Amino acid sequence: MPTYVVTGCAGFIGWKTSERLLQQGATVVGIDNLNAAYDPRLKLWRLHRLQAFPSFQFIRADITDRAALESLLERVHPDAILNLAARAGVRQSLQDPWDYYATNLTGTLNLLELCRRLQIPKFVLASTSSVYGAGTPPFREEDASDRPLSPYAASKRAAELLCATYHTLYGLDITVLRYFTVYGPAGRPDMSLYIFTERLLRGEPLEIFGDGTQERDFTYVDDIAEGTIRALRPLGYAIINLGNSHRVRLVDAIAFLGELLGRRPQLVFRPAHPADVPATEADISRAQALLGWTPQTPFAEGVRYLVEWHLRHRPELEHIAVADL
Repeated sequence: MPTYVVTGCAGFIGWKTSERLLQQGATVVGIDNLNAAYDPRLKLWRLHRLQAFPSFQFIRADITDRAALESLLERVHPDAILNLAARAGVRQSLQDPWDYYATNLTGTLNLLELCRRLQIPKFVLASTSSVYGAGTPPFREEDASDRPLSPYAASKRAAELLCATYHTLYGLDITVLRYFTVYGPAGRPDMSLYIFTERLLRGEPLEIFGDGTQERDFTYVDDIAEGTIRALRPLGYAIINLGNSHRVRLVDAIAFLGELLGRRPQLVFRPAHPADVPATEADISRAQALLGWTPQTPFAEGVRYLVEWHLRHRPELEHIAVADL
């Protein structure tokens, strides 16, 4: 069976993708630095579940550490690298853009160089719908992506361009995946649905930046993991949207969460943030054509799974620090 290196294995998407690969019989070498970008106790919760698989090996390392990566990849020499490690978050990137560029760009460069030198046959990069900026959805991969609204989005677009360069110069087989607002059980505590769920359970008000009519293409994490694994096939060079292809207004998402939890949301409206985009929606024609991928989880179903998980693990989660939006 194949061996894959998954960076960011204790992150939300990295964990779910690693879990699915392990369930399919692959060997996974997971890399994560377990940083404190958000409460690391949630990362350890995910990691503990991966460590139950005998074919999983964990290496605590940072992808900005070129020497550590070189030693690891020379020893493992995987069939593919899935670079799912990232400094994520639009608004947070305005506070500390240096860390975003170190991880998202320099880290990607380190991995691409080692792919070239060691002739690793496949590289998958996690990117983001944020690269489309304030364009008009539904977004297609050929749409303009040269005006990102945050350092996070700019760092991811720069990493995409670096991947294109390495494909052109060295023939590396690279697939770039643009994820659209991923959510689900054990999600990031700095993402909207996790924050709203936790604050509703605590009886705390929900801060909304803008008037709440902004729309997001919420995509369930299991669907994202499936699309990510399908992207391991040889494609030459491709940028592919992975989204649910359906918009949900933020206030409607909050109202649905309130119904599921039996809580009445208390909304506090703040001025819109300049790095936020008004709406996202993925055109997934390319994912359907190249990967045979279509999302399987409607928003209402996915949110129920999220709430059920949250309630089941309530004793653990009430101690997890929840970020402000």
